[in-house]
This record gives sequence, C-alpha cells and structure tokens, in this order.
Amino acid sequence: MLLKKSGIYIGIIVLIGCLIMAWIDAILMPNYAVKSAIKLVLFILLPLIYAKSNKQVSLRDLFILKPKAFLYSLMLGFIVYISILGAYFLLGPYFDFSNITKTLENNIGVNKSNFVFVAIYISIINSFLEEFFFRGFAFLTLKRVTSRKFAYIFSATAFSLYHVAIMTNWFTPGLFILLIASLFFSGLLFNWLNEKSGTIYSSWLVHMCANLAINTVGFMLFEIL
Repeated sequence: MLLKKSGIYIGIIVLIGCLIMAWIDAILMPNYAVKSAIKLVLFILLPLIYAKSNKQVSLRDLFILKPKAFLYSLMLGFIVYISILGAYFLLGPYFDFSNITKTLENNIGVNKSNFVFVAIYISIINSFLEEFFFRGFAFLTLKRVTSRKFAYIFSATAFSLYHVAIMTNWFTPGLFILLIASLFFSGLLFNWLNEKSGTIYSSWLVHMCANLAINTVGFMLFEIL
C-alpha cells in the first residue's frame, strides 16, 4: 500500500508542477527571466521536499556519472542535432515559422538582442531541470514505486503536455500536433536511455543537443545567423 501511495504522491507533485507552469506560461506570462527563476525553484524544490519527507526516496543516485553511457549519449545527441537541422531544412519550406519570433517577443520578451543568452540557458540549464523533473523524478523515481509501463507513459505524457502552454500560438495546428507527438516519443526515448544508465545524464546530453539544434534554427529565424 505504501508503494502505491508513493506513486500517487509523485504523480500529484508532477501534475502540480506542470499546472503551475502552465498557468504562468498561458495566463501570467512574465518575462523569460522571471519565468525561468520560478521554474528553477519549482522543478528542484518539489522533488527535494518529497524526498525529504519520504526516507524511502533517494535522488542522489540520479547523478552517478557512468562514462560509457555518457559517451554513447553524446554520440546519439550529435545524431539528433544533425537530424533536427536536416528536418528543418527539408521540411521548413512547407511550414510557416514566422509567428514564433513574434510570439516570443510579445509574450516573454525574448528577442534578437537577448536570444544568445536565452539559447545558452535553454540548451544547458533548462534541459537539465526538465530531465531532473520529468525523467529523474517522474520516471526513474516513480518506476521504483509503480509499474514500469505506467512510469514510461506518465512521464512522457507529462513532458509533452507541459509544452502545450509554452507553444500555444507558435505554430499552425497541424505542426503543433506533430510537435506534441514528437515530444511524447522523445520522452519515451529519454526514459529508455535513463533506464539503461540509471542516471539523468544520458537523456540530458541528448536533450541538450536537441535544444542546441532548435536554438540554431532560432538563430536563423531571428536572422542572427
């Protein structure tokens, strides 16, 4: 019974974190610096508070570095980077991306002058936060107290739906649905990588490379490159 309750509590905490961030993204809409600070506190503090209250939950082993898994993920991340850029150049002409820069400027104050700093933050720190929260806490920790299948689906679903409020009005409906589906399957892949290594570094490296590719596209959309 204790294991079942632990799974429910972790699920509720993840949902609370996602709902708060959805409210901030869709309703409050602060500038990017404020939003990032709130997310930083929220995504770290919620799991730590739960781990402190439940002695059976340990987050330390999520940060054990395994060199072999690290190198494998780094190579996979490079492939992901090239694939995303290739997909943009191949499919970009068929989709309208013009609304992305306008939405970023109007909603959260991201523009050409500060995009370099935002891109660095998103690629390194933001990706780490999401991997700790969605893979370290909502998958690896959850998997210990519930079924493997449920942990896989819950983590990937939470990860994809979390981005709905962020990307609202960025894309056309068809491209939006495609991206949400891609985020779900990316979540499954990240879960699998971390399940194999037992740490969050594997998915973080791939996630970081994916964000680097997306931000490279952003540099082109902002006409920095």
